[in-house]
This record gives sequence, C-alpha cells and structure tokens, in this order.
Amino acid sequence: MKSLTIKSLTTKRVKAKPFSQVRRIFWETRTYIFLWYLAVMAVFIGLSVPIFSILILRTVNARVEEELTEELEAFDTLIDEQKKTKEGLTHENLPRFLKYFLSVRLPEDDTFLITILDGDFFSSSPRALPNTVWESTELMSYFLELNKSERNRYKTSDPNIGEIMYLTRPVIAEGQIRGLFVVLHTTAGERQEILESEITVTKVLFIVLFFALFLAWIASGKILAPLRSLSTTALAISESDLSQRIPVQGTGEMAEVAMTFNKMMDRLEAAFTSQQALINDASHELRTPITIIDCYLEQLEPDSEEQKKIVKLLKDELNRMNRLVNDLLLLAKAERPDFLNCEIVEIGTFTEELYTKATTLAKRNWSLEVKGTGRIIADPQRLTQAFLNLAHNATKYTTEDDVIGVGATLSKGKFYLWVRDTGEGIDTAHQKKIFERFERNVNGRRCEGLGLGLAIVKAIASAHQGWVELKSQVGIGSTFTIVIPLECLERRG
Repeated sequence: MKSLTIKSLTTKRVKAKPFSQVRRIFWETRTYIFLWYLAVMAVFIGLSVPIFSILILRTVNARVEEELTEELEAFDTLIDEQKKTKEGLTHENLPRFLKYFLSVRLPEDDTFLITILDGDFFSSSPRALPNTVWESTELMSYFLELNKSERNRYKTSDPNIGEIMYLTRPVIAEGQIRGLFVVLHTTAGERQEILESEITVTKVLFIVLFFALFLAWIASGKILAPLRSLSTTALAISESDLSQRIPVQGTGEMAEVAMTFNKMMDRLEAAFTSQQALINDASHELRTPITIIDCYLEQLEPDSEEQKKIVKLLKDELNRMNRLVNDLLLLAKAERPDFLNCEIVEIGTFTEELYTKATTLAKRNWSLEVKGTGRIIADPQRLTQAFLNLAHNATKYTTEDDVIGVGATLSKGKFYLWVRDTGEGIDTAHQKKIFERFERNVNGRRCEGLGLGLAIVKAIASAHQGWVELKSQVGIGSTFTIVIPLECLERRG
C-alpha cells in the first residue's frame, strides 16, 4: 500500500507555484478588486459631473426667471398704483412715468429693463445695452413689433452674452396699448459660474477619488490578509512540519476558511503521525524476526546440497526483505523535515567521487562527461544514494559494450546531476510509471528488484525541493537528471 505523501504533494505545489508566484496571485486579486473599485468610482464621477451641471443649470435658470418675474411684478404694481392716483395713467404722463420707473429700479447684474413707446425704443436701465439687443438688431426689431406678454429665450452667437431670457408686458394707457416693457437677462455670466463650479467639483471629486482608492488599496490588503496567511502557512507546512495553523480572527467568512483549513490540517497531521508510527513500528517489528531467522540460518549446518540450496534461498529472501524494510523506512523518512543533513558541497570533487563509486557497480564503458565547478548546499549522502540508484539502474539495462556517462553542472540557477546510458531505453508509455513505488514493469516486461529505486531517487530530489527529468528513446538509451534549484538549496541550507 502506498504511503501518504503529504510533503511530496506540497513540494510539487511549491515547485509549480513558488512563493513569488503565489504572492503574485494575491497581488493580482488585490489589483482586481482595486480596478473594479476604480471602474465604479470612474463611472460615479463620470455621471456625477453632468448630473451636477444639469441640476445647477436648472437652479440658476429658476433663480433668473424668479428675478425677471419680480421685476415684471414690480412694474405691474407701480402701474396699478399710478392708475389709482387722481392723475391716473394718461397718454401725457406715460413717458414721465416710464422714466421714473427706470430711475427707481436697480436691476441685478446682467439684467436689463427696456421700455418701448409708440413703436420706438424709449429708454433702458442700465443705459448701456448689449450689442445683441441694441436698436439695429433682430431682437430689438422683434420687440418693437411685439404688443403682448411673452416669456421666451433667444440664443445668440456672442459668447459674452450667451442665451437671453426675457419677459414682456404691454404698456396700456387709457385703454390703448402704447408700448412694451421688457425685462431680459443675459446668461453668459451664469454659464461661466457654472463652468467654474464644474471645474471645482471635478477637482474635488478627483481628490476624493485618490483618497478613496488609497483607502480601497489598504482595505483590500486587510481583506486578503487571511488568504496570504493561508498561503504562508501552507508553504511553512511544506518546508517544516504539519503543526502550523492559521490564526482565527472574528466570525466572518475568512474566519470560517481559516477554521476549515485548520481542521483539514488536524486530520492530515493525525493521519501522517499515524502513518509514521505504523511504518516505524512495522519496520522495527519486521527487522526483529528477520534478524532472528538470519541468526538461526547461520547456525545451521546443511548435510546435503539440497539443504544448502534451501538455506541460500532463504538468506536471499531475508536480504530482500531487509532491503525492502530499509527502503520503505527511507521513503517514510523522506517526508520528515530532518531527512536531510545539508552542508557545503564542492561540485567537482563530489562528482569525481560519484564517478569512482559508480565504476565499481559493473563493468561498463564509464565516462565522466562533466564534473562541474562551484559549490552548493545539499546533503551529499542522500545525493550519493540517489545517484548510485540511477547508476545501478543503468547497469541493469545495458551490456558491457554500452556507455554510461555521468556528470554534474551548475546552469541558470539550477544544479544538474545526471546518468546517461546507451542501453535499451524506455518507451513513452512507461516513462512516468517507473517513478511509482513497486513499479517493475518496463517496456512491457517485469524487471528485477523491488521497484523502489527510482521512487527513492524522486523522494530525495523532492526533499531538496527539486525533481527528476527523464529523456529516453527505445533502442537509443536514457538520461536521468536530478534538477535542484539553487534558491531552494540556499533556503533549505
């Protein structure tokens, strides 16, 4: 039964997405939230400015119309008061009355009072009228012919005047329409004030947007802090032990995620501890009878050749069982944080030692291809064990005439240790399976051994935060390469 490989799983995850990439994912999530908030705020500002313009324009127009109405009501009131006097409002005193009214009324800025008598311009207040409403203009001609009350607007092309809002009232004396009273207002000043207000509001909104985005960035970081804690804890678990937990704060969704993760880790730690205890106890209990049986076999003195063969067979099986127990125990220890004893390793000397040890395994055309230079931080004994497993594996699928090349080098931030042979090679269908435990089927045929050699190589590489690469072609040969990133070696060291 395959053992629970928690560390190997987390190691693969870290290799696929190292800390920088995992952190980048959370930064992308934070940026994603930030950009959505920016988009919402941009839409809000984009709608706020025109809505503000429309509202303030309506307010200004209402105020101007109210001022015009007040001027017109003041004119009507004074007319009524004049009619109630003994003199009344006659044809003779009408001009004097109009001059008196214009002299006592002081209109607001950009507001003009105009009187027309008998079809001609009579007087105005203030006296200086805009060019658009002067005597020779189209608008004044319209007023000279008008003899009824009217509320309207007149658009001009002059930016200094803008749109003209006006109210008119016929001037009646002794039952006859003698003229026209006009109160008008040029809106250029209001339009300029509205434009300045829009600019001010836009500046304020952008300042508010800046601070809102700043606060949103901080808030999103606070929101995602439990997720970053989850990532940090998961990475700490992969590199140390299973006792790490996420601190639970509050009662919200993030707290539920943290509690769920902690409960999952409790179950994994319990399963892992139980597995370790089972393997340790089983290996101890298995070694005891193996040792006892081996001792008794040593004391036997077989009388015949048949008995000698049986004793030899039993010793071979005991040796195989002993290797199996040792290999299983090694694989179980590979998942523990104290599996490696790292130290500084000089690559050139280390490679020469590996080559010398490999040449004693079998008679082959051994070749030291590259011995490399430099230093790394690693466990030399474990690397030697993995290398010799690869070298021994190469001898099983080659003949005396085949070449087995070994080498090691540093390149692009990685340490490479390889064994290359010109043996029978491995077909594509079996290249991934051969790293599984107890896998002994290669190219469709069952091979010698326990099927744990390459699994041990993979476990040792994973313990160094590395992996094993295989390039093979049937009939040409295979190359097994242990690849370990230097940053992982330095962090572990």
